[in-house]
Amino acid sequence: LECFSQCIIYTYSYSETADWLLERTKIRPKVAIICGSGLGGLAEVLDDKTDFPYSDIPHFPTSTAPGHAGQLVFGRLEDHECVCMKGRFHFYEGYSMHKVTYPVRVFFLLGVKTLIVTNAAGALNGSYKVGDFMLIKDHINMPGFAGQNPLRGHNDERFGVRFPCMSDAYDPDLRALAKQTAKEQGLDSLLQQGVYGMQSGPAFETIAECEVLHRLGADAIGMSTAPEVVVARHCGLRVFAMSLITNILVRDYDSNEKANEEEVLESTALRTKDLQTFIRNFITKI
Repeated sequence: LECFSQCIIYTYSYSETADWLLERTKIRPKVAIICGSGLGGLAEVLDDKTDFPYSDIPHFPTSTAPGHAGQLVFGRLEDHECVCMKGRFHFYEGYSMHKVTYPVRVFFLLGVKTLIVTNAAGALNGSYKVGDFMLIKDHINMPGFAGQNPLRGHNDERFGVRFPCMSDAYDPDLRALAKQTAKEQGLDSLLQQGVYGMQSGPAFETIAECEVLHRLGADAIGMSTAPEVVVARHCGLRVFAMSLITNILVRDYDSNEKANEEEVLESTALRTKDLQTFIRNFITKI
């Protein structure tokens, strides 16, 4: 009952948020970008920017995670009008999955057709290196397995059907375009393609948890992305998602390596410029 009531409340607030934003910007975005940890610089690819702090936007959550600035940025990239989230929301921050994915439905009401999602992730695949880019072809949503699905509760038919298909969650044509873009930029040697495993966080994975996800087929693990993608596909948006590999996950009990937040942000900083250029070139081809 609580979940149902929460969904009904959000049904009205999505429109209020979208209307508030439309009244304050002339940009009518068709592309939305969600920036991962330390990747808020992606908003710098936009021209004619208008920034809105999350705290000013009605019903919008606020970012509390390190590396997430907490601004919604509208702007143009050549003939493309875009909106960019400098900072996302996570389940581990205490938000419900409905609140974590709240911006995606607002984007749909703004007129967005394509969602680009980035994240920082740890590598499980032994062939991956720190600094690689992984094109996400599929995901394993561990919180979803535990019943924490963002579509749980009342289904609002404005957004999509009760039982949406997820076998085509990540658009193959957009992935092909990304490969072409990376090759033109000279980044093809850094490009991987794999399955993203989501765990809820905030604790990093145990060695046993890494082994479970590896056996299930995950190539990298993070604490985001899957919920936003599920809601985006429910809304009929095309989705492209990419992980920046920021660390190699510990899978040996004798290892002295330890996952830590500083390593993630430092690795992200080293590839920020490459990723900015890639996203700029990629969007102009959509």
